[in-house]
Amino acid sequence: MTFKSGFDELPPTITREGKEYILQSRIRVPGKLPDIFKFFSNPLNLKKLTPAKLQFEVLTPEPIEMGVGTILDYKMKIYGFPVYWRTRITEWDPPVVFADLQERGPYKQWIHEHRFFDEGDTTMMQDTVRYRVRGGALVHSLVVKRDVLKIFGYRKKIFSEIFGAL
Repeated sequence: MTFKSGFDELPPTITREGKEYILQSRIRVPGKLPDIFKFFSNPLNLKKLTPAKLQFEVLTPEPIEMGVGTILDYKMKIYGFPVYWRTRITEWDPPVVFADLQERGPYKQWIHEHRFFDEGDTTMMQDTVRYRVRGGALVHSLVVKRDVLKIFGYRKKIFSEIFGAL
């Protein structure tokens, strides 16, 4: 079943609930829902959606069969230091939603829901990330918030290069 979003785009924003930060972003992407979901749910496309300076690599061997329980391993560089990240797919309902949970990585918690809404010739893609940082509010305000917003802001530019401008 597909749903119309009725949403406007939302640039990446971060709010706080207790010790947890919540990033929300909505981007309208030209293309039909099944095609857009297929692109975004393919972990090999994450490299295209991540700034080059992070040197993002997917370590999980191909072919990758996506579904609840799939484990994905990545490597990237954050400020020149190698960081290994492991996520597990916790929700898989094509072409509407998939979610992943960080099992190992730079955050105390990282739960990322990717939700897609059919708008005919366009698809609204909504990201919601609930995360907690090591080092607390000071580290978040000095470093993490800026970096997370840059990464999700970068995606808007890349989407227009890959899918074309609306």
